[in-house]
Amino acid sequence: MPIALQALEFAYWTLWCTGMHNSKKSVAAIQLASGSNVSANLLETARLTEAAAKQGAQLVVLPENFAFIGRHCKDTNALREAPNDGPLQSFLSQLATRLGIWIVGGTIPLEADHAAKWRAACTVYDAEGRQVGRYDKQHLFDVNLVESDEQFVESETIEPGDRVLVLNSPVGRLGISVCYDLRFPELFRAMVDRGVEVIALPAAFTAITGRAHWETLVRARAIENLAYMIAAAQGGFHVASRETYGHSVIVDPWGTKLAERERGNGCVVAEIDPEFQQTTRRNFPCLDHRRLHCR
Repeated sequence: MPIALQALEFAYWTLWCTGMHNSKKSVAAIQLASGSNVSANLLETARLTEAAAKQGAQLVVLPENFAFIGRHCKDTNALREAPNDGPLQSFLSQLATRLGIWIVGGTIPLEADHAAKWRAACTVYDAEGRQVGRYDKQHLFDVNLVESDEQFVESETIEPGDRVLVLNSPVGRLGISVCYDLRFPELFRAMVDRGVEVIALPAAFTAITGRAHWETLVRARAIENLAYMIAAAQGGFHVASRETYGHSVIVDPWGTKLAERERGNGCVVAEIDPEFQQTTRRNFPCLDHRRLHCR
């Protein structure tokens, strides 16, 4: 999008949501330990999302791979859907409609150019069940973890995305990222150039990398961008003895943890306070002091 159009969109958004910035909004992160039974995973996702809605959450973020974690990464290909057509997308749309909330739908496998691969797509639904945004995970987890003798090569089965997504939402300008994206601050700086205020992060950090880096990275992204972070994680044991770290957390623009769930299934709910964010950005204007910009 040309810079002039970006500025125009952001100016319009600022005028449109002037009233919103005088009130707090509740958001939630869902934590799961998903397995290979899709029906069971969806039932648990619906139960916890409903619990978050009952606590007042107007926007709920699901974890990465909420619907399925199999023995092998390639197993996910069996669930691959066409864009805007498939049971997982219908599930998310109907859940958002039934509860009257926005849902950031973790990740689901959508068709890629390569028949044996998929896009790890995070689809966003408004309170009427309309898909209003889609972000495809850009950074793929190709690493060797010597401590646990684990190897991950997401690039063998996942086709990366190449677009930044920031969209208007009831809780502010909402940016979307997924798991390993967290380690690449340039993505989040590109969101800042698009007016981001709140960042959703569906994730499935391993137990080892989570213990070492999860909290540090989530809080760093919040602090350096003066943005709220809603980090929804997988947290527990999965098939093939895989363990994820959990610690789903909501962090404010000053880096303060507002709510956290360390282990097990559940939801964390906290308030987004636009006035606090505006005051923080005004009194500590580090975003205005930038000398380098991402485009």
